[in-house]
Amino acid sequence: MSRYWDTGYYSQPDEKLLKRNSEATKKKEAKKGKILEPVIVEGRTIAKSWWGKAWCANLERYADYESRIGRGKRYVRNGSVLDLKIQKGKILARVQGTRKVPYKVEIRISPLSEEKCQGIIDRCGQKLDNIEKLMLGDFPTEMQELFQGDGGLFPTPQEISFQCSCPDWALMCKHVAAALYGVGVRLDENPLLFFELRSIDVERFIDVTLAGKVEAMLANENKPSDRIINEADMSELFGI
Repeated sequence: MSRYWDTGYYSQPDEKLLKRNSEATKKKEAKKGKILEPVIVEGRTIAKSWWGKAWCANLERYADYESRIGRGKRYVRNGSVLDLKIQKGKILARVQGTRKVPYKVEIRISPLSEEKCQGIIDRCGQKLDNIEKLMLGDFPTEMQELFQGDGGLFPTPQEISFQCSCPDWALMCKHVAAALYGVGVRLDENPLLFFELRSIDVERFIDVTLAGKVEAMLANENKPSDRIINEADMSELFGI
């Protein structure tokens, strides 16, 4: 006799079925003239950059059931995230499941507070090299603190909310987990999307950071450097 709580009720869908459904959805959307932006994972590693890996590691703090994380990884690796768009403070995704119609996922991220944003600007402006690399869309390892820890760009569990059209009752279902892992792939390609997620205007952020650095340099313009040797010390040093 079948029982509601049998483990088979939670059995994983066959990967061939997921791929077959995914291909059918892509063809259907193409006929409608709709453009999908699928997440494609090359190899077994979901994210390759340190910032992409850090995002993937960070999202695991949101799961109320560890199994959803594993399933999410499986879904993103087999190409079930058919569409993923990152907008200002929002992630929209369509994730293929066992049914023919893919599930709709919406993830909202709170804007970075003014206090946190100013703190990041202050830290970012400490080295001009970091700003130059940032403008080129690269994050040097020295900037890891901008993302991780308190006051960083990564959203805390209280700053992120999920919604999925699937019937799963978990706070984070496998489709949401797959979409979040897909963000890690996108960040590999364009790390500046971090700022888009936190509703930060990148150009203004860079302008304010550079302006703050210039102001700090001008404020110290008339201050004597500790590295300058005065005449008395010069005489004593060289015996003249």
